Amino acid sequence: MRLWYNHEARLFEESLPIGNGKLGALVYGGAEDNLIYLNDITFWTGKPVNQQEGEGLSAYIPQIREALFREDYRTADSLQMMVEGHNSEFYQPLATLHIYDWNQGDVSQYRRELDIDSAVLRDSYVREGISFTREYIASNPDKLIAIRLKASKPQTINCRLTLAAQVPHTVKGSNGQLTMTGHATGDAQETVHFCTIVRADTKDGELTADNEGITLRHVTEAVVYIVNETSYNGPRRHPVTEGAPYIEQATDDIWHTMNISYDEVRQRHVSDYQQFYDRLKLRLGKPSLSNGTKDIPTDQLLRQSSLSQGEGGGEGRSYLETLYFQYGRYLLISCSRTKGVPANLQGLWTPHLWSPWRGNYTVNINLEENYWPAFVANLTEMAEPLDDFIRALADNGQHTARNYYGVSHGWCSSHNSDLWAMTNPVGEQRESPMWSCWNMGGAWLVNTLWERYLFTQDKDYLRTVAYPLMKGAADFCIDWLVEHNGELITAPSTSPENEYVTPDGYQGVTCYGGTADLAIIRELLTNTIAAGKLCGDCVAAYQKALGRLHPYTIGHEGDLNEWYFDWQDRDPHHRHQSHLIGLYPGQHLTQENLQEACRQTLIQKGDQTTGWSTGWRINLWARLHDGEQAYHIYQKLLTYVDGEYYNGADKRHGGGTYSNLFDAHPPFQIDGNFGGTAGVCEMLLQSSIVNGQCTLELLPALPQAWSEGSVSGLRARGGYEVSMTWKDGKLTHAAFKSTKKGPVTLLYNGRTQKIKMKAGEVRTIAGE
Repeated sequence: MRLWYNHEARLFEESLPIGNGKLGALVYGGAEDNLIYLNDITFWTGKPVNQQEGEGLSAYIPQIREALFREDYRTADSLQMMVEGHNSEFYQPLATLHIYDWNQGDVSQYRRELDIDSAVLRDSYVREGISFTREYIASNPDKLIAIRLKASKPQTINCRLTLAAQVPHTVKGSNGQLTMTGHATGDAQETVHFCTIVRADTKDGELTADNEGITLRHVTEAVVYIVNETSYNGPRRHPVTEGAPYIEQATDDIWHTMNISYDEVRQRHVSDYQQFYDRLKLRLGKPSLSNGTKDIPTDQLLRQSSLSQGEGGGEGRSYLETLYFQYGRYLLISCSRTKGVPANLQGLWTPHLWSPWRGNYTVNINLEENYWPAFVANLTEMAEPLDDFIRALADNGQHTARNYYGVSHGWCSSHNSDLWAMTNPVGEQRESPMWSCWNMGGAWLVNTLWERYLFTQDKDYLRTVAYPLMKGAADFCIDWLVEHNGELITAPSTSPENEYVTPDGYQGVTCYGGTADLAIIRELLTNTIAAGKLCGDCVAAYQKALGRLHPYTIGHEGDLNEWYFDWQDRDPHHRHQSHLIGLYPGQHLTQENLQEACRQTLIQKGDQTTGWSTGWRINLWARLHDGEQAYHIYQKLLTYVDGEYYNGADKRHGGGTYSNLFDAHPPFQIDGNFGGTAGVCEMLLQSSIVNGQCTLELLPALPQAWSEGSVSGLRARGGYEVSMTWKDGKLTHAAFKSTKKGPVTLLYNGRTQKIKMKAGEVRTIAGE
């Protein structure tokens, strides 16, 4: 599994990412000027939120409700803007490192590749008969990035390294290293500071450093070590007055490199990475791949696959589809290993001083989608950053609940968040409620914690981490719900980023009883009730509220209504399908007539949408057991998009994949990658637990293009690890490993089989 190219990157959308979960790099490569962007996932603008922000704004809520219930939606939209707070802070790039080759002569045989089986990146070229190679790793155990430079002829490396940044900074050079200090954009006394150190180590030749850079002359081999620390010290600590000792920490980090070798760092890095990555193996198609496929550069393979969509499978395409799947796992391992700081919209990779959508946490789908593959793709540990982040959201969210919504129990979170775990509705009293005014973020996000319990069966985690946070989110919802016509609904309500059209032609966003709100609350209450029973808690209030929620309704076109009334969408093909949350990622929308309504909704929306939405639709179609349509959408996700579209004048083309296999929203958003990886899992394995009874569906949405294949290491709810082989579209063999004893129902090849498992037991079955 590797991405490779025969040219350097011209654009961000062609660069290759490495990361250790905190420190990351985008490698552009090239012989003359090798550009490398550096990122640190804790490097943001701003400081902790003011928990008193919004005090008194809850007084507008009764006015909005009064306008809604007299069907005055224009006034409700206007009043909603008064219940808005500050926008999120920005995720920012850390630094740029340039490696300039001072040698002269023509360059040939350039190759750049990222081996995702080992998380090692390389590039190489030949100049004047001499081979130059560079290898890049981002090590989690050693907290650094290392670059090894080698030449095939002794003492022929002659290059210059420079370090700079787009943010305020200073650089000093001495003793073979560069030390850069600075801070995120804004007041130096009110934002995050950093210290980046670059140190070069050579076996021969000449090494000098000045304030402008490091020079290597007549060197045969060199290693460049990069470390960084920031003053971020948690979401409630001021980054200056209570900041972490970032300079001392960075100094300790670089001192560590004095006593190690590159080979030791590399071995620890590969071992650490593969303990996660190697858990899951996937083969789509025949056991062997053609040499021709492996010899095609990734960007060309992506182009060819895009041009031949709809013409069946094929070895080249199945290799690309497998590569994309495993690349998603690679990205999650590489960007989500920092306590309390989950992957953001960019994962952790951005070259932009002002990242699109601030590079923040968008909690009305995107942050949740980042973690859809974590459990089923056997990367449970990568979801751990969410635990403390959600705790911080709960801390700030209890104040948001009171100040903005007049709710004194529980906590809530809104559309956007950032490093400081902000929870307030955004918009600054000037932006549309279409996306600004929404308070269901916490209620949706905590379901990731419940999912972790379902997959791991860790009751201690459920009792100490998941359930208290779920309960707080549910308590907010109980107080937020209002009675209308004998039912419980939300008011005000919006359906994230979508607009309705009333029968009299008004285009609005504020409503009451929006289906998305009630779907999230229904899923949350169902799961909180189940969790509460396991924890021995009283859940009567949640059960009572669940039974009174306004039910799903089906529209006159057979679709699932998104609004309380059977209104039309302003854009029938809108990218959001938030009212289908109960189908996926939720588990409660199982009635046949409602699933058929979901199907009609997806048909109405069509196939052309943004990247993350395409990823979501793969999972939705798979949950409906429509493998051919799920595969069709997966092909759409793998449509080649030239980075020039976003960087040039034409920004229309999107909903596909860039040359470096980053998701093209456009621009890049990493959630599409993760949605695609989760979608493949959903096509191969689905699992559910209803009233304590676990069911596993094997190959529930297998397309004809994947009629043969194998997978090992998939995870299922109930604490199972599953491996399978299949041929001619039928399961031929499966193995199950259980973490606890109990019965499980298996559905495969049109059959139902019940087996009982012991803890730690491995059970195999033979298919047809």
